[in-house]
Amino acid sequence: MNLDLFNESRETFKARNKRIFTGIQNIPEVLQPLITIANNMWWSWDAEAIELFRRIDRDMWEETYHNPKKLLGKLSNEQIRELCGDDSFILHMERVKNALDKYLSAKTWYDERCANYANFNFAYFSTEFAIHESLPIYSGGLGVLSGDHLKSASDMGLPLIGVGLLYKFGYFKQLLNLTGWQNEEYVENDFLNMALTAVKNDNGEHIEVSIDSPLGKIFARAWKVQVGRVPLYLLDTDYEKNSSALCEITRELYGGNKEMRIQQEIVLGIGGAKLLKALNISPDVIHINEGHSAFLLLEKMRQYIEDDKLPFETAFQLVKSGSVFTTHTPVPAGNEIFGNDLILKYLQPMARSLQIPDDFFLKFGSFPTANPKDFSMTIFALKATSKANGVSRLHATVSRDMWQNIWTDLPRKEIPITHITNGIHINTWTSYEFHSLFNKYLGLGWKDEPSEHNVWERISKIPDTELWRSHEIRRGRLVSFARARLHSQLRRNGVSEKMASFADEVLDPEALTIGFARRFASYKRGNLIFRDLARIKKILTNKDYPVQIIMAGKAHPQDTIGKKIIENIITLSKDPELKHKIVFLEDYDINVARYLVQGADIWLNNPLRPEEASGTSGMKAAANGVLNFSILDGWWCEGYDEQNGWSIGSINEHPSREEQDDAESQSIYETLENDIIPLFFSKTRDDIPRGWIQKMKRSMKTLCPVFNTNRMIEEYVEKFYIPASIEHNKLKSNAFELAYKKSDWINFIRSNWNNIHFISSQDTISGDIKISNFITIRSKINLSGISAEDVSVQIFNGQIDAAHAINSPSTSEMNLIAQEDNNYVFEGKILVNKAGKCAYSIRILPKYLGEVQYIPEIIKWI
Repeated sequence: MNLDLFNESRETFKARNKRIFTGIQNIPEVLQPLITIANNMWWSWDAEAIELFRRIDRDMWEETYHNPKKLLGKLSNEQIRELCGDDSFILHMERVKNALDKYLSAKTWYDERCANYANFNFAYFSTEFAIHESLPIYSGGLGVLSGDHLKSASDMGLPLIGVGLLYKFGYFKQLLNLTGWQNEEYVENDFLNMALTAVKNDNGEHIEVSIDSPLGKIFARAWKVQVGRVPLYLLDTDYEKNSSALCEITRELYGGNKEMRIQQEIVLGIGGAKLLKALNISPDVIHINEGHSAFLLLEKMRQYIEDDKLPFETAFQLVKSGSVFTTHTPVPAGNEIFGNDLILKYLQPMARSLQIPDDFFLKFGSFPTANPKDFSMTIFALKATSKANGVSRLHATVSRDMWQNIWTDLPRKEIPITHITNGIHINTWTSYEFHSLFNKYLGLGWKDEPSEHNVWERISKIPDTELWRSHEIRRGRLVSFARARLHSQLRRNGVSEKMASFADEVLDPEALTIGFARRFASYKRGNLIFRDLARIKKILTNKDYPVQIIMAGKAHPQDTIGKKIIENIITLSKDPELKHKIVFLEDYDINVARYLVQGADIWLNNPLRPEEASGTSGMKAAANGVLNFSILDGWWCEGYDEQNGWSIGSINEHPSREEQDDAESQSIYETLENDIIPLFFSKTRDDIPRGWIQKMKRSMKTLCPVFNTNRMIEEYVEKFYIPASIEHNKLKSNAFELAYKKSDWINFIRSNWNNIHFISSQDTISGDIKISNFITIRSKINLSGISAEDVSVQIFNGQIDAAHAINSPSTSEMNLIAQEDNNYVFEGKILVNKAGKCAYSIRILPKYLGEVQYIPEIIKWI
């Protein structure tokens, strides 16, 4: 029976001839600072600002899902009058407003460290941004990373803006039925009650951009979210200027078919680049966070060609010099690919604007040696940006292997993909209790300079008892939150109040609590800990050493395997022996994540190595003293030191997935039984597990100063943003003089490269060579009109394996010693420093202004 039939207050009626208007809350002048604070997402990582809004009405704060703007809009006149007369509240509000003003005007890291580059500015494009649960336009890890990137950029004073899409329905709300099967509900976002402002021109008109498409012109209007010092611009297509089909483009995140996805990525990339122009913002560097926004590179080229009358190659070099790219997934299926027919349907006019033929255009998105059938956004981004990185050291290695064929014949270790390991915005993810502890014993440096190791060394000063009591409070709150959420879920599914009250008794606030929360893709192996059911039951049902598991996560709507894993876990949680020991929390989001990473004792992570690019949930857990228990994948390869957590299994490869799952599940059980559980329950006379606490302190001291977004931002600035900005501005200077020269040089090199040929070579090898002796090598090469200054002739050498491949090679540049017309003689030496079978080879790479260039297909081995 539909109970809503009896609830006439929820009736909707579509009246004719409606006149639409917008009601706004009438906030008195004395309370106007609340509006200012609510409209800057800085409040979401300031503990006192959060408490300011919470104290207005704690129940309503929860009801509005921690949305200050919506909270203020729901206040009654009586509540407003009470706030105006509450001197304590007014003082609290003024204190927070003063803190915001001070934050916005203070000198920053960028002011002090990058004063010579004060005029530079950067743009950061991402398909999702997770700033806070009250702005639900995110899915998971990529969005959280993007949001934390903006927050640290704000803290550090980077002249950076964000660009993304504003989704009408965001990502889906997860509804689990009584069997545990995931259903999806899409809840419409109320933009007027979110921290959004319409971006308007001088005439007060909503700024919009238009993009040509085969379905007609797409219009996208701009909104802004202020994230501290950083503006985040978002485009949405859901308004009357578009047809109903085009309104759907920004309906939901990661929804629809391939055609919907290419439409979204065109609006994000091409529309985003057009928005920058409309706002008169010309970034020195654009950071493409994952390949979804890479179409912006095409629009930037088009602008140079049409506005500045540049030839294609010159425009390409300009755009490439000012663009950097971060790839986020080592799973091939996770990299966006479109069929060439779809690419031409939507982008053939762009190819015409770029003055290049279709086949040339399509090769942007394929390996050079392939007959392209599909267009890879990752390949395109790697080809058309000047710098690229993976998000952990291991992920960069995997990425170089995945994308090696872009740079044919270049050894894997030289593929130009470096690593900048992800981090977290520590101030966002640290609990209120740990905020207080850190302020008391570490000073404010943990917030202002979280990458300073000496700040985190002060963790040792925190008394064990205070640290443990703070952690126990968070565990208790996690248990209370889990009970309330499970109770609500049961009631929503029609379970009686009496039966649902069972949820009020699940879990034990004093038990060892294992947390597991992430996207439920099959490679994340959410069910690995349950592989040997008898053994995990024995662990969980031990009355002397109580252990429990709290899990959360969403499967993609089309991922039936992931949904089945969730269903199986929930079925298991109903086992009479386990029903108080396992809880799966519905609708994982930022709020649920906070409770979990702040309240668990152990953070479990067991993906298939090496398919976890980085992972950041374990970093959030570490900031709250939660100990990581993880596969040596992603960031944990770099963070684990054998004293600050536990590893699962080893880095050795297994013959099959079955054997890998067996081995690593057994590793989980053995480590729990032999190490983790005994340490947790080994308590001194004052009921404190001091050995465990020392491990907590070790974890925080070693992980927090490294795995934070301030350190990450520093690396992006020093390795990517500043060098790329300098190069980009060089090419733009003097009416693009150097851009013309570089593009002419590249065209000349491409035209003549294949004509380079080897004439002769000599070396001083005679029998075996003793260690510490040198081998002299001399080669004569015909460069076919290319100058010797434009090539790097190198000796590539090292030990060889059974397949005669050179392992761990080293390279040394040969010197020009003679010239005869187009024939050049180069000489070099290599030091014999290893015993065994060794070999060398000669190769030639292009060199521009003294710097070796890694250009796809431009390398020659002799």
